[in-house]
Formats: sequence, C-alpha cells, structure tokens
Amino acid sequence: MQVLDGIKQKNFLVIGRVGLDMCPEPAGAAIEDATTMMVAMGGSSANIAAGLVKFGMKATLVTRVSDDAVGRYCFNQLGHYGVDAAHVKPVSGEFRNSLALYETRVEDHNSVIYRNGAADFQMSIEDVEAVDYSQFGALITAGTVFAAEPSRSAAFRAFELAKAAGIPVIFDVDYRPYSWPSPQVAEEVLSKAGDISDIIVANDEEFGFMAGGIEKGLAKAESLAKSTASIVVYKMGHLGAITFANGTQTQSGIFKVEALKPTGAGDSFMAGFVASLADGRDMDEAVLRGSACAAIVVAKPGCAPAMPDNVALEAFLAIHPGASTPV
Repeated sequence: MQVLDGIKQKNFLVIGRVGLDMCPEPAGAAIEDATTMMVAMGGSSANIAAGLVKFGMKATLVTRVSDDAVGRYCFNQLGHYGVDAAHVKPVSGEFRNSLALYETRVEDHNSVIYRNGAADFQMSIEDVEAVDYSQFGALITAGTVFAAEPSRSAAFRAFELAKAAGIPVIFDVDYRPYSWPSPQVAEEVLSKAGDISDIIVANDEEFGFMAGGIEKGLAKAESLAKSTASIVVYKMGHLGAITFANGTQTQSGIFKVEALKPTGAGDSFMAGFVASLADGRDMDEAVLRGSACAAIVVAKPGCAPAMPDNVALEAFLAIHPGASTPV
C-alpha cells in the first residue's frame, strides 16, 4: 500500500494549532475553586506531533502563534518535546494563542476553551507553500484548521501540495462546534477534506455529522473506504472501533482504565496508531496500540505530558494483555 510506504519514512508534517493548557490541581478540583494549576502544551496537532516524537518519529509543525509570552511558551514547548518548529511563525496584532482550561475529572467535567481571535487561524497559503513536501513521508492534520480563514484555504492548499508530492494525507476530523461559524459550513468543509484524504479517523458522531445524521455515519465511513480513502477508522467510544482497510472491515475493543478526564484520547490514539504503522505493525495491532495510548492519556493528568513513549506503552500492554471484546 503506497500510503504505508510514506508513513514508514517516519517523518511527518503536522498542520494545526499549538496552545496552552491549564488544569486545576489536585486531580478532581473544579476550575472555579482552583488555587493551583498545571500548565502544559496543548492543541490537537501539537499533541499528535509530540506523541509521534515520543515514539521515535520526526514531526514538523506548521502553524501561527501569538507574538507574545504565551506564543513564545508554546514555541519553546515544541522544542521541549522535540517537535521541529521551523515553520511555526508569530503573528502580530491582537491575535492570541488558543487557551484551554479543563478539569482532571470525569464526573461534572468542565472544559473552557478560549479561541477568540485565534492566532493559528492566521496560518496562510504562503506559510504552507514555504514547506518542502518532498522531505516528508505523510501529512497529518485535525479538523480545526478548516474552521476559519485564512487557515482553511491554507490547509486545503497543503493537501494539494502533499498530493502533488506523492505523500499521503492523514485527517482526524476532530469536529469542535465552537470553532465554526455554523454546522452547515462545517459539514460542507469537513466532507470536502474527508473526500481528499488517504486516512480518515473520526468518531461515530463526526462521520454522522458529515453524512447528515448519526445513523448514516457508518455507511459514510464505509463509502469513503470504498472510494477515496485507503484506511478509515470509525471510533465508537466505549464500544471500540471499526477499521476499514484493504477491502476488509475489522471491529476492535478498548482498554478499560479508570479515567481521570475525557480529553486527549483522540490525539494519543492518532499518534500511537500512525507510529505503529510506521514501525511496520499490521493494521489490527496498530489500532490496538492506538487504543492503548488513548487509555493511557485519559488515566493521567495533562495531554502532551501524558502521551506515552514506547517504554510506557509496552509496560501498559504487559499488564493489559488485550482490549475489551467489541460489543
């Protein structure tokens, strides 16, 4: 499969935001009662990039950050995780970095996201055209890059350039309603992006959203796998996932853990799944390892800091020998 040949180069171009995460401490504390907070790097694309590097891959991020102390913090954190930030550029004016406050608890969980005048939405066509796509094995992005201009046009241009360079496009739909002007725009744009992606990962609600109803989501995933995509992963939360690849349909379960929070699972799944394919593991094992990565992250505080490396993943698998039986 040509898509896997690119992934096995272990060198990824990741497009999308890097942000600042803040979590009340200790675990279980509410935002409104906080006196101490943990600060860490966040943002779906940055989390995926950090996760890939922890697994021994190379990852380069393309985005914009605010020209202030928070933007510099995000830039520095990329370096801390070993993510190449040569294409992370500051934007001046009143644009600000994404800020996420979320609680390390599942019951009564609160997440507050600040995306007003988001700096990452200022990523331009010029930014993505400055990249040498021939140096990479695959492009990865998450749906938020398409939510506003000029980032939307820039992301579609990046897809075009990746295709022209012969490298696969990996797309995590990651629909966040608060970033979009309307559900109608989101449905149209995300569907367009899905139609030109080689690997698509999304949950049942996101596939249903693109199809015009959650009851149509599975059929949408299967249709994409039969037409334009080489690999489609249809995630169903606690029910596991269905993977379409090579003309086959395989259902898998999840790893049961005591979750501390609901955030970060998707980013960790993507990093573990893609890194496993890059290491030459078969599809079923790659999905299994991605699911284990998701379980690890929801059972720990933070997102990027909680992403496992190979040692942590193998230790987890040693005491969790298999995912739950799919329902």
